Amino acid sequence: MIPKIIGYLFKRAFMLLITVVAAIYITILVANMGGYVDEIIKSEIYLLVSQSIRQNPAYRMLNETQIMRLINEIYTLEIEKIGFDKPFVYRSFIYLKDAISLNLGRALFLYSDSGSKSVRIIILERLPNTVLLFTTTQLILFFIGLFFGLFLSRRYGSLPDKISVLLSPLSSLPGWFYGIFLILIFASLFRSWFGVGLPYGGMVDPPPPTDKLLYALEVLKHMILPISSWLVAYSFINIYVRRTFFLMFSSEDYVELAKAKGLPESLIQRRYILRPTLPPIITDFSLTLIGSWMGAIITERVFNWPGIGSLFYAASMIFDTPVLVGLVVIYAYLLAVTVFTLELVYAILDPRIRAGGA
Repeated sequence: MIPKIIGYLFKRAFMLLITVVAAIYITILVANMGGYVDEIIKSEIYLLVSQSIRQNPAYRMLNETQIMRLINEIYTLEIEKIGFDKPFVYRSFIYLKDAISLNLGRALFLYSDSGSKSVRIIILERLPNTVLLFTTTQLILFFIGLFFGLFLSRRYGSLPDKISVLLSPLSSLPGWFYGIFLILIFASLFRSWFGVGLPYGGMVDPPPPTDKLLYALEVLKHMILPISSWLVAYSFINIYVRRTFFLMFSSEDYVELAKAKGLPESLIQRRYILRPTLPPIITDFSLTLIGSWMGAIITERVFNWPGIGSLFYAASMIFDTPVLVGLVVIYAYLLAVTVFTLELVYAILDPRIRAGGA
């Protein structure tokens, strides 16, 4: 049995590796626009070299021909130093090797809060903020969908069930859309009416508290509106999906047999409905959680939350290719590790895999 599981996991790991490498290489090509961004960088280097030579008093005695020759020589040295003298196709595979080894290089324009241009430091400063906000949000959504979905599946057709179905179309609009209205109401109007209100955005009010407990409370206060915006947008659709999922499993033959045996309703719900549905539910939660870390760009912009979504937006606006590639690399690795972990769990739990089946 163990060799079959190992073989299965090896195949899955190999396929994930190919997928990650392909995704990273495509990102490199797209982020560089097929080498166009590198040409822009070369033009900027030429301009900087030209300005430094022409503004240097030591070269005032040179004529225009000599100045141009000197500019071209220094420009050529600078281009060779950063490897831009090679064709883009060749450089793209060097970028791929560096990305896979997490040698993410230096940003072109962006800086970390500590003043570093290291892409790794820039991302690692922002990643915990995004993980904190959206992991908290997704956990709340997960338990809301799980418990209320299970509750409504036992009361199919009741008034609460009809209300949840009626409110599920609220999810047709994204969380950031509701966030704008929440800011207008609880930050702007409340402040003008009552003199107090929730923060407009950011992670803490300036100046940041030096006490750790006060800092944590400040962060929690700033998390209220972004989390609420996603809860309004996605709670009811989560409840509707889970409720429908549980209803489907409630009609299985083994559930009907358990009811015929006279088992308690709570036991049936826990052992015969909830337990079989947990693997696909956890899979959905895991992938949704990873996706929210990179898919919440607009939400972070609306609430001015200093996470990787805001970083992705800033890097996109100024074509900071190393940061864009670094973000996709980190996301690809996180997604691959999550998927492989789920495959490992399924390999242990699924009897079809243990038996060597499809």
